This record gives sequence, structure tokens and C-alpha cells, in this order.
Amino acid sequence: MKTETKKQIKEKEFDTVKTFRAIKEKISNDIVDMNFEQIQVYLQNKKVRKQD
Repeated sequence: MKTETKKQIKEKEFDTVKTFRAIKEKISNDIVDMNFEQIQVYLQNKKVRKQD
């Protein structure tokens, strides 16, 4: 019986968690001094739109 001490970790091409954290941080920095109405407008302008 053969036992493995460590599994080889494959390097990711796209790190979802890292990307999501960066996006959240950018949004947080963008809206830090906005009031509720300004945040609503910001989010409306940043909506992802379906591309044809």
C-alpha cells in the first residue's frame, strides 16, 4: 500500500475568491462617501448587461 504525504496543488488560472474580494473592495471604496440615493444610482449604472 502506497501513501502520499502531500498532494500536488495545481496552480489556478482564475482565483474566484481573490477576484470577488477585489471587486467588493473596489465597490466599497467607490461608495464610501455616498448616501443611499447615490448608491442606488451607482448600482444601476454598474449593472451587468447581457451582451448579444
